[in-house]
Amino acid sequence: MNRRELLALLGTITALPRSALAQQSNATRRLGVLSVTADEVISQTRLAEALAAHGWKERDNLKVDWRSGAGDRAPLARLADELIALKPDILLAIGTPSVDELCQRTATIPIVFAVITDPVSQGFVKNLAHPGGNITGFTDYDGPLAGKWLEMLTQITPPVRRVFVVYNPATAPFAPLMLRTIEDAARTLGVTVEPAPVHDAASIAALASRKDGGLLVLPDFFTMANRAHLLAAIHEARLPAMFWSRTFVDEGGLMSYSTDTAEQLRRAASYIDRILRGAQAADLPVQNPTKFELAINLKTAKAIGVTIPASLLATANDVIE
Repeated sequence: MNRRELLALLGTITALPRSALAQQSNATRRLGVLSVTADEVISQTRLAEALAAHGWKERDNLKVDWRSGAGDRAPLARLADELIALKPDILLAIGTPSVDELCQRTATIPIVFAVITDPVSQGFVKNLAHPGGNITGFTDYDGPLAGKWLEMLTQITPPVRRVFVVYNPATAPFAPLMLRTIEDAARTLGVTVEPAPVHDAASIAALASRKDGGLLVLPDFFTMANRAHLLAAIHEARLPAMFWSRTFVDEGGLMSYSTDTAEQLRRAASYIDRILRGAQAADLPVQNPTKFELAINLKTAKAIGVTIPASLLATANDVIE
């Protein structure tokens, strides 16, 4: 073989992976999405926009199969089976129960998660920097956040000395972690904390009978899906409440201090993009939230007879008057 023939052969070998990569990039890829929440909270439109920013467009080079439990834990197992049967290239899990169901069904399909609390303690990843396995993503909670919720709630006038912590154990298995943080903060703040689990319309309605104290609603897609009933009970009780999502404040809740769910989807889309282009989930670190928003509804404050201190109003991202 002469020099010219050798160079031609090397050029052919070098071109093969590039050609294969081009064919792969032109092929339609499949994304399965399992969400425990209602679609209006984490919308398909938002996800589509976030993916399109990275060049992944439905009816072009991406097929998205979306399954939602609409705030109910019960159907997630069946919906997870449906998604796995479709043999997606990658999965997006929104909410802790969604991650749990998908992890039980595959150790090979890459999973990106969003709106998850403490994935290490829940056993989803080995650690944040090196998650290992087939899963990585973005959390909506860092350690001090639960204590911050309680601290803000105790700053209003008249002072709150007793706080009921609202969550559904079935959809918020991470609640004990948050409760420990809240109880630690409560000792410093001089308040009493009492769990107030809810699981159906009747237990939500029972919150209206609590007439002394305040309410702290933990991140839980059950409470989001049932927020109309929850807000009605809280308004009947005329108690101040701190929420985990701005959506509650827009609909009449007093205060929320939360991550931006749209930002969560944008960040998740960036990992989906990287994995579809060849990155390994195990090599992408789990990332904690970097942006928090405080929203306050002064109309609600006036209606229930409480005063929000000027120091807290000054730090709010949005004040509804």
